Amino acid sequence: MAHIITDPCIGTKDTACVDVCPVDCIYGKDEDGDQLFINPEECIDCGLCVDACPVEAVFPQEEVPDQWRASIARNYQRFGMEPPQ
Repeated sequence: MAHIITDPCIGTKDTACVDVCPVDCIYGKDEDGDQLFINPEECIDCGLCVDACPVEAVFPQEEVPDQWRASIARNYQRFGMEPPQ
């Protein structure tokens, strides 16, 4: 399972997670959006992004808190994929 960037990331403009990702699977840094997204097909689940996030917005998909579960669907949809059920 991939990691998911959740709502606390929205509007922060911090890209520390992008800088530490060894496979460059985090997108949105150079786009007009207000959030970063992790491509679930490219993520290797190393967890470096979790430790790098200053706002604690990154979680393994199966550990996303209930209040931010909608972030999972948004993340998959960002890459044209069906969210998991």
